[in-house]
Amino acid sequence: MVAKPAASASKPLKKGSLVKVDRAAYLASPSLAASDAAAPGYLFEGPGEILKTTSGSALIRWQRPVPDVWLPLELLQPA
Repeated sequence: MVAKPAASASKPLKKGSLVKVDRAAYLASPSLAASDAAAPGYLFEGPGEILKTTSGSALIRWQRPVPDVWLPLELLQPA
């Protein structure tokens, strides 16, 4: 029998879900970590709300006066 990954056991992220960015996953992502010298703290503190999802990304609106941002789903965790 094959064990399922822990991520699949958790509730899937969808429109309306409150999320934050997983700091370790963000720092391990070469494309995202290279795009900004220091990511803003609110990404990791959350919560942000998923407005829309596509095949591998989510549009996140933060509860601050900042622009909405597209992030890969694998970087997000429930807030």
